[in-house]
Amino acid sequence: PIFTFSAAISACEKGGEWERALHLTSRMSGVRLEPDPMVFSAAISACGNRGEWEKALQLFSMMPRSKVDSNAITCSAMISACVEGGKWGNALMLLSKMAQDKLELDTISVSAAISACERGGEWQKALLLFAKIAECQ
Repeated sequence: PIFTFSAAISACEKGGEWERALHLTSRMSGVRLEPDPMVFSAAISACGNRGEWEKALQLFSMMPRSKVDSNAITCSAMISACVEGGKWGNALMLLSKMAQDKLELDTISVSAAISACERGGEWQKALLLFAKIAECQ
């Protein structure tokens, strides 16, 4: 059952149907299923891809209440949503949170944070982030 919801929410993500993704996510509790990180990631991406970064942030904020730990994939999805919303500061805070939580800073999350800085006109921060990551490798 959870796999079916996850697949449907992923399909909504790919089809740009963020409202349907949110609806499916909320319906899970009605059938006594709890969203897992994959479900949250797909729903966050669905919102973020359509510029609905605030909805994505609401979903991300629901994770602890749902007793779901964020992982590199959910954080990357949220950072990407910040890119679409022009929220470079939020993207950098999430990247810092990933480091604090000892989550792997993968290419996707770091590249998304750099893109957020670039889109926000913060090229200096983008270069600093790039240099810092290059230093660690």
